[in-house]
Amino acid sequence: MDKIKDTRSFMRITHRYLGYFLAGIMAVYSLSGILLVYRDTDFLKNEKKYEKNIAANLTEKELKKELKMKGLEVEKTEGSVLYFKQGTYDSATGKAKYTKKELPFVLDKMVSLHKSQSKDAISPLSVFFGISLFFFVISSFWMFNPKTKAFKRGIKFTIAGLIISLILLFI
Repeated sequence: MDKIKDTRSFMRITHRYLGYFLAGIMAVYSLSGILLVYRDTDFLKNEKKYEKNIAANLTEKELKKELKMKGLEVEKTEGSVLYFKQGTYDSATGKAKYTKKELPFVLDKMVSLHKSQSKDAISPLSVFFGISLFFFVISSFWMFNPKTKAFKRGIKFTIAGLIISLILLFI
């Protein structure tokens, strides 16, 4: 019985202090996650104009990759100038003039938390955060005695949350 009490005590204390520690990180992740829901819109984005000299004679696919513009489509070509919705590209000189809608610097950095890759400097924070959230899931089952009504109701809510998440994933 002491082993169970020790485990419950450890989980509760670790859950509490890890929760306090992660409160700021969770605030940033939650706000940036909300912003990502609207990434297909212009919500909070500002238009920025660019003029770049890039390689000449790029194909449409190469131009899209070079300018990092997913929806780029050449609408017409006049001489060596390619026209697309966001700007122009002179394939003879390599001069590109275009506009992009981007989030303000701070918001863009916040959103990058969700897009980090293993090569990024921020990736250890993302892994730590993910592991911590998983610990929260597990440790929450030690918050109440399994014989209590609150625990049994909590299990029902957990199952409901899992089922709803799975349904929404596959719709």
